[in-house]
Amino acid sequence: MVGTNVVWHHATVTRVRRELLNGHKSVILWFTGLSGAGKSTLAHGVEEHLHQRGCRTYVLDGDNVRHGLCADLGFSATDRQENIRRIGETAKLFLEAGVLVLTAFISPFRDDRARVRKLVPHGEFLEIYCRCPLDVCETRDVKGLYKRARAGEIKDFTGISSPYEEPVAPELVVDTGMLPLEDSVASVIAMLVERGVIRAAPPAAS
Repeated sequence: MVGTNVVWHHATVTRVRRELLNGHKSVILWFTGLSGAGKSTLAHGVEEHLHQRGCRTYVLDGDNVRHGLCADLGFSATDRQENIRRIGETAKLFLEAGVLVLTAFISPFRDDRARVRKLVPHGEFLEIYCRCPLDVCETRDVKGLYKRARAGEIKDFTGISSPYEEPVAPELVVDTGMLPLEDSVASVIAMLVERGVIRAAPPAAS
């Protein structure tokens, strides 16, 4: 709980000024889906495209965050909730910094994702469901996690011994089990242009 002696400091360099300097708006792109659905691959593919267009970006990746910010957390329901809470608060700070922040987390529970959505104004949390059949995810399992989960070696594994709650009304659904990466990236970029987050790319010179 925040103490009464803790006061939010309002900086003179505002988010609006940062966005004007960057030449684009800042939003949270929240990639969610099963392990192996291609969340990280898609998030980094989108970031590469945006970076080449001169956008300010950062990817918060599930494994990377658990090396530091959330190194003290396990995979129980309570720890997963806290993991997503921390990520949401971190993403909100990046949003204020004027950055296009992309997050790649299984984030299996609707309530946890809803809580992050409520942290920011309407339209600034864009949920992207990386839809991929479980059997396809298992074929991509280079870490052997699904095999271990089916053998009972990993408890609370999403899709096997713990549920994944599909988004009810995500801003975008990408069929990562079928679409090539290039097409998946294009669909995310198209959404950002349509929503006025970034400008449409100028036509190629003939």
